[in-house]
Amino acid sequence: MNADHRSTDTGKNTGSAPTSTASTPPTYLSASGTRARTPRPVAGDGRTGRAVRQRVAVIIPAKDESRRIAATVRAAKAIPHVDLVLVVDDGSEDDTQHVAREAGAVVVRHSHNRGKAAAMETGAAVVAMRDAADRPPRLLLFIDGDLGETAVNTAPLVAPVLDGYADVAIALLPPQPGAGGRGIVVGAARRAIQSLTGWTPTQPLSGMRCLTREAFEAATPLARGWGVETGMTIDLLRKGYVAVEVPCDLRHRASSNDLKGQLHRAAQYRDVLLAVNARKMRSAVDRVRAGDH
Repeated sequence: MNADHRSTDTGKNTGSAPTSTASTPPTYLSASGTRARTPRPVAGDGRTGRAVRQRVAVIIPAKDESRRIAATVRAAKAIPHVDLVLVVDDGSEDDTQHVAREAGAVVVRHSHNRGKAAAMETGAAVVAMRDAADRPPRLLLFIDGDLGETAVNTAPLVAPVLDGYADVAIALLPPQPGAGGRGIVVGAARRAIQSLTGWTPTQPLSGMRCLTREAFEAATPLARGWGVETGMTIDLLRKGYVAVEVPCDLRHRASSNDLKGQLHRAAQYRDVLLAVNARKMRSAVDRVRAGDH
């Protein structure tokens, strides 16, 4: 995945996998609450009367990922409850769309690069058009196009959302080989989220996320550029939605310490600050309006 879609400065995962007993809900490494804002629906099949569980749509924003997208798509199709894998080709100059389609994905394409947030919104809109009126809306699982075979390891993100323990589940990645950076962007995003919501995430920039349709729509319009994850987390938590972080054994390209990597992290820092400041401004306006009443 090119620099338009990776969230690479993610910090270090030091937690353990979720645990549970028969009488208690699972516990996660980091959680902003104990129960999702709304219970997960279980719709009935009108023909058989049997309960129907929610399905999951995997949405993969991608640009110039022809070398890895096929493996990512095939791995995503193996995730339990997934019945739709959608690749949003965000103006690629290579054969990403053709390779993804041959691997079994539904593919939609932007004629020019519009950025990750726009690709996520396009993907969610296409999934909504494919949701059946007599079934609950699909959960949305966003993953990066360069995960390759490890994409199947995003499966643990589904359970806490499907079972109603969280509205959004965020992947905690292990340390990535070759990754540069000193955690400056991660630290800035983490402090901003803690200041505005009271929750301290471990990896605030992680882009692999599973969430409900309701939660996604509550977070739109998404912050632009690299601020999309930070903005989404702040918006959801301030509206009462619950987030959890779940360890996932994922591998993707990491930004190095060369000039390209440094420019990438500078752009991340800029976009995170823009997203945070926009939400601080929105809060100030809301307080003024509330005072007028």
